Amino acid sequence: MPPVLRRAWVPTAAIAVALALGACGTEGIQVASTDPGYDAAVIFSERCSGCHSLDAAGAEGSANRELRNQGPNLNQRKESVHDVLYAIRNGGFSGAIMPQNIVTGDEARAVAEFVAAHAGTDVNRPPKPGEDQDVPASAAP
Repeated sequence: MPPVLRRAWVPTAAIAVALALGACGTEGIQVASTDPGYDAAVIFSERCSGCHSLDAAGAEGSANRELRNQGPNLNQRKESVHDVLYAIRNGGFSGAIMPQNIVTGDEARAVAEFVAAHAGTDVNRPPKPGEDQDVPASAAP
């Protein structure tokens, strides 16, 4: 490639990459940088947002929700730390789509805790027996 084209190609390629990454559907991490889960949000955003949606991590997953490789929208389901760790270690629950051990060790634990703390924000479940959402906690007997 002639040097003139090479000099024009590098900035053009950088712009194309930036536009492609910008189109991945990230809104920016929603937790404060001082939040203990912030580093886990960054990891989730970097490694999981291509397939999973989770508002707290600014992740919207793939634009095409009909693709088989689309992971669950974590805004729409509650998750436990145990279940998230299982999915991380085993490549999801089916073992066919998500890469195994996409994060490991302390990072895996931190991501699992972050997901468990922030998943299910769109879930509207009825109150548990004995709970009355109309009564403020301070007024409860």
